[in-house]
Amino acid sequence: MPVVSVRVSEDIKRRMEKLRYINWSEVIRRAIIMVLEEEEGRNLAKAVVLNEKIRKKAPDGWSSVEVIRYWREHRYGESGERC
Repeated sequence: MPVVSVRVSEDIKRRMEKLRYINWSEVIRRAIIMVLEEEEGRNLAKAVVLNEKIRKKAPDGWSSVEVIRYWREHRYGESGERC
């Protein structure tokens, strides 16, 4: 397992030493996981909002299925070769 070092002030270190029964590595691990989950959730929320903005820009009656079908049908020229 990789090692991550954390620097704290002398005051914080003294206070931590008074509470030796606490697993400070586990406290730090949980804090890191919490921040990661918050940020990943925030990024997902941004992606959803962006997707909604993009989706709403499409004109009424526009169908991506029809556009894809059109381009698939017109992909090849009369010679049968791909354009």
